[in-house]
Amino acid sequence: MNTESVLQKINRREAVIGVVGLGYVGLPLAVEKAKAGYRVIGFDIQQKRVDMVNQGINYVGDVVDEELSQIVGDGKFRATTDYSEIAEVDAVAICVPTPLDIYQQPDTSYVEASAREIATGLHEGMLVVLESTTYPGTTEEVVRPILEEGGLKAGVDFYLAFSPERVDPGNKVYNTKNTPKVVGGITPTCTQVAAALYRNVLDGEVFEVSSPAVAEMEKILENTFRNINIALANEMTVLCNKMGIDYWEVVEAAKTKPYGFMPFYPGPGLGGHCIPIDPYYLTWKAREYKYHTRLIEVAGEINHYMPDFVVERTMKMLNRHGKPLNGSKVLLLGIAYKRDIDDMRESPALDIIRLLKKHGAEVWINDPHIPSVRLDGHTYHSRELTGELLEEADITLITTDHSSYDYQLIADKARVIFDTRNGMKEVASIRGDYEKI
Repeated sequence: MNTESVLQKINRREAVIGVVGLGYVGLPLAVEKAKAGYRVIGFDIQQKRVDMVNQGINYVGDVVDEELSQIVGDGKFRATTDYSEIAEVDAVAICVPTPLDIYQQPDTSYVEASAREIATGLHEGMLVVLESTTYPGTTEEVVRPILEEGGLKAGVDFYLAFSPERVDPGNKVYNTKNTPKVVGGITPTCTQVAAALYRNVLDGEVFEVSSPAVAEMEKILENTFRNINIALANEMTVLCNKMGIDYWEVVEAAKTKPYGFMPFYPGPGLGGHCIPIDPYYLTWKAREYKYHTRLIEVAGEINHYMPDFVVERTMKMLNRHGKPLNGSKVLLLGIAYKRDIDDMRESPALDIIRLLKKHGAEVWINDPHIPSVRLDGHTYHSRELTGELLEEADITLITTDHSSYDYQLIADKARVIFDTRNGMKEVASIRGDYEKI
């Protein structure tokens, strides 16, 4: 490989870039690469996504509609389901899901399928970067052997690296463009080439590490850190409830310490594509080394308990008013896993709905970002949030604290409120029975 000529092609914006997987990670990355002056081809197995991209129609919250329309109109970005076009690209990023299977083990089938598609068009001097979050060793143990089946060797004939995605849907400060990037290649030259591409696209710092495994572990550390600290907040709130102490007041007091403390907040459970899932990649991989990741697994148990805790508290509040959960009208405000987004992957609200239905409750939902939810064969349509709806519900659960909610209306009209996000914190007076998690 002539690395100098490859770098020149990258720096002159002459390289054609491919992005496999046009979801919450891949589409924003593809848009940024096209905005940086590269010609970008997006690959996805969903024809609907491909058609929307090619019409300049956005479906991801972190992408600006006008920017997508502009780059598509300018011919800088197009999408396809035809993976044979991989042969046209000089660099490609893999941004596909890495879910858990029913046994809480990593499912790398999407990554493997993407690697096989890339292998059919792999050519000398090509850069392949895995961005999908996974366990340490995936790039070298799973992706590399598939790519090398055709005879080309990673680090010799083509460049291979791992650079973890860092996407926080709904974050108003940090996005794909300005979030620092970590890159680890299987050789120093692979790292150099991958880092050069990202530096031409992103405003955030590009931090180079010594190997893909370091970059893979770094990503797991980020989300395991959050998982464990959220579990601590959740366990503290359960204990505080038993002791009659307001956890939210406790954490506000603790925040006054200028060092040695970082606030984390409780909630109805964990949601999203990273924090509830990523730590289990590590617990699975640790078994290969005969190590039991006890702290991570205990944190998972605590976080998984929170939907049950919410339903238990709901039962107790209804009982105070002489009502069983069976037959009660329960209104959930917020289905997305966090505020002001339309993403409900792994949302704890879904588990809460299942538990409420199991106990015979009549479940109503409202979410300004999600018009309907299909769950266990039943469709729940988002109802208009009115004073009449709040008055009719036997209890209202705030499961996601969207900023668009009229919390004073909720306070004035709802008869019983269980606030799992402390969304009512700014409300001066509340008419009915009110508790927070």
